[in-house]
Amino acid sequence: MTANVQRAFILSLLVLLMAGTRINHFAPVPDASWAVFFIGGFYLRNWTRWAFPLLMGLAVVVDWAVISSQGMSFWQHYCVSAAYWMLIPAYFAMWAGGMLLRRYYRSASLKSLGLLAVTVIGSVALCHLIAQGSFYWISASVAEPSFAGWAKNYSDWLLPYMRSAAMYIGAAALVQVAVEASSKQSAAGRIAH
Repeated sequence: MTANVQRAFILSLLVLLMAGTRINHFAPVPDASWAVFFIGGFYLRNWTRWAFPLLMGLAVVVDWAVISSQGMSFWQHYCVSAAYWMLIPAYFAMWAGGMLLRRYYRSASLKSLGLLAVTVIGSVALCHLIAQGSFYWISASVAEPSFAGWAKNYSDWLLPYMRSAAMYIGAAALVQVAVEASSKQSAAGRIAH
């Protein structure tokens, strides 16, 4: 399988994962959007120029479809304000975290696990800072914004977002380890014959 075929397969999986989980942010199956961008940055960094905008566009289309299907105007919805467009740099923080991990990743190891943890925590914290901070300070949804109110809101939502992203990214990491182990076994089998 060529690198481009592998990337196309991964991109297809990421599209399905985002479309399938973003439809309801508070469903029993958590939204995988943040993880999708991180995983995309790891596997699709050579396609960043068009894969990131494609996934970003998909996120907006899904949001529009969900809001419109509820009989509401997309532009009048609580979550859509000038701050909504800050999701672009917020999600790119996740993408950049995946690219950073890929840059230093060699193979599954304890060092790689540590780097994964650091990049996920840093990416989620920054993504949340941009997304939540812009919503809190820019949108008209918060009547009387204050630093204390913002800090409480940030801390209240950070761990749930961290948990959701880590769950999906952890599953992707397990698949990566399994594929690497299988490839090593196959290579060893070919050498033995």
